[in-house]
Amino acid sequence: MESQGEVAIIDPLREVQPYIDKAEAAGATIKYIFETHFQTDFVSGHLTLSEKTGAPIIYGLNANSDFDAITAKNGQEFKLGQLTFVALYTPGHTMESTTYLLRDINGKDHAIFTGDTLFLGDVGRPDLAQKATNMTQEELAATLYDSLHSKIMPLADDVMVYPAHGAGSACGKNMMKETVDTLGHQKEMNYALRANMTKDEFIKEVTDGLLPPPAYFPMNVKMNKEGYKNIEEVIAQGENALSANAFEAAANETGAVILDTRHQTDFAKGHIPGSIFIGLDDSFAPWVGDLIKNVHQPILLIADKDRIEEAITRLSRVGFDNTIGYLNGGFDAWKKAAKEYDTVTSIPATEFKQVISDKNNAVPIFDVRKPGEFQSEHVVNAHHTALSELNDHLAEFPEEETFYVHCAGGYRSMIASSILKSRGIHNLIDIQGGYNAIKEAGVETTNYVCPSTLK
Repeated sequence: MESQGEVAIIDPLREVQPYIDKAEAAGATIKYIFETHFQTDFVSGHLTLSEKTGAPIIYGLNANSDFDAITAKNGQEFKLGQLTFVALYTPGHTMESTTYLLRDINGKDHAIFTGDTLFLGDVGRPDLAQKATNMTQEELAATLYDSLHSKIMPLADDVMVYPAHGAGSACGKNMMKETVDTLGHQKEMNYALRANMTKDEFIKEVTDGLLPPPAYFPMNVKMNKEGYKNIEEVIAQGENALSANAFEAAANETGAVILDTRHQTDFAKGHIPGSIFIGLDDSFAPWVGDLIKNVHQPILLIADKDRIEEAITRLSRVGFDNTIGYLNGGFDAWKKAAKEYDTVTSIPATEFKQVISDKNNAVPIFDVRKPGEFQSEHVVNAHHTALSELNDHLAEFPEEETFYVHCAGGYRSMIASSILKSRGIHNLIDIQGGYNAIKEAGVETTNYVCPSTLK
């Protein structure tokens, strides 16, 4: 946001140089760094940006950070050229959560930057701050209800809403894919903003169906609150090109996770034994956080040469700063060094249909989609083991009999296959194209049930 040569940045990404470059190109100065709360699912760039620009960091009440920051009182104003930002204290998702209201040159309310308090189609989940506040999720939900009804819903319908996240974030349940909307439209369609909704109804609905949060969330909060390494140092450390021999030695000596970020079809054709596939072309960072969990875990990368920095950067956004190198020359270098490699058997859905037909449906098949996806519709007689919980259910997979694995489109099932093979379970076959291809091939499935009706 820029006005008369003054800029405000809200919840900046970890890599802050683009903000600085854009401000300089416009002949502007970054005046404020607004933080809506201590983010859980990514490491914010507030500290680095403040260090590089001298701009103050602004949090809401109850932030209690380990670094210098302005604590904004409810209603406190911050002038930005001809514009004004107003801090609206909106606790509930976390107890420091603050929404920033932007007023135009005429003092008219123009937009709100809601962080995780209000999403498009949803609100922030109220269970993440329980340990930090000694409050139950129901108490936090009640606080969120009060914040929404006293600070946000009274605003005019034409006020624009800019949340911190969109679809795919684990900070909410049912976020829309859109990134901006009017508050009026949200009042009409967002289940949590119903005008006649009682507090008890709100508490019940926002706490219903919450999946366990990813294990890395508290570590991201800790980094955002206490500090972290400069991203330039993280990238420099990760861009350590290793020969096949040096890569193998580093893996053995450090216990690093070998993370293969190529496309799933390339991984299936050949990969380093014990490596984990999480491809860059899908929800890379969230799955790393959900499955690797420990942000301090050393990581060695397999990636296309032109995507090494991208992989390191995206890892650092969720706090995984300990990338210690990458395989120079990629997987081809591993093969040229005549080192052992593994493959994943992967078949088209049409072939799978023939298999189950030949065996009268007596084929073990494991669906690794989310619970809601499985409950909505699935292959008849399929077992369900959500990818995020796979490591807790390894004993449920057949020891010798061949079994089949699928997700919705093929990405998550290859992650699951890589994890299973890394645990010594090799009697699996991946189904290409996942459930979408399976259904199209005419495999028998259960009748579709709308996810919104499931409880």
